[in-house]
Amino acid sequence: MATNSIARVDEFKSVLNDKTIRAQIKNSLKENSGAFLSSMIDLYSGDPYLQKCDPQAVAMECLKAASLKLPLVKSLGFAYVVPYNNVPTFTIGYKGLIQLAQRSGMYRNINADVVYEGECIGQNKLSGDLDLSGEAELDSNGEKTVIGYFAYFKLLNGFEKTLYMSKEEVEAWGKKYSQAYKSGKGGTPWFKEFDKMAIKTVLRRLIGTYGVMSSEMQEVMVSENEESKMQREIDANANKQPLDFKEVEYEIDPEPATNEPSEAEKQRILAAEQAEAEADYGQPSFL
Repeated sequence: MATNSIARVDEFKSVLNDKTIRAQIKNSLKENSGAFLSSMIDLYSGDPYLQKCDPQAVAMECLKAASLKLPLVKSLGFAYVVPYNNVPTFTIGYKGLIQLAQRSGMYRNINADVVYEGECIGQNKLSGDLDLSGEAELDSNGEKTVIGYFAYFKLLNGFEKTLYMSKEEVEAWGKKYSQAYKSGKGGTPWFKEFDKMAIKTVLRRLIGTYGVMSSEMQEVMVSENEESKMQREIDANANKQPLDFKEVEYEIDPEPATNEPSEAEKQRILAAEQAEAEADYGQPSFL
């Protein structure tokens, strides 16, 4: 088994010796290309499931991270190459989302966190602004109780926006759109790291709906949502008749419950969420 693993890694290394692949990485990362090539080898050699995938296909997915200048080190949480049924798939992580947003050069602040019971005094229904000047209350065990999650950004031009979702709203969102959540398995990210997944959901919705996105981030958003309801409507009706979008979801993440994805797609989403939950996000506050 170990011999087979070594052989697969050697095969992957030979793929990386291809002049075209090296040129693409060099063009994207310049002097950092060598470090990225090393991280690709570390990623492949450390993941027995990835070794079951075609080495050439793995390299192609890694190149997507290189083109976005995002590291592939799992512990950093910027980007991943997730295998499913021996097929590798590039997936952007929580921190990668933040990184691409910041590259627009338009953000002064980006922040996201939990809201404890007692902290939220109120919310301006018109602007969406939260008053979090209250003091967090402690329960009978001396613990704080999470009641919701917020995401906030302020642009250099002064525009700012806040999105708040109660814990119940996030749970409903997860049940509707997350294959990992709907699976009901206790070992999945939504059950092991609910707060982290909730914060990511709120931040992603905020930036995707109201934020300024770099061209790179726009490409990622389009790529990750090719199967969205709106896209299917456009593909099916382009140049045929005016579209009625009243029933169309405009959010970034959703996968309509009435159009179930394939089993392979469910497993890919589950694997991607698991990979992100295992990454070390740290405190989700970005300045």
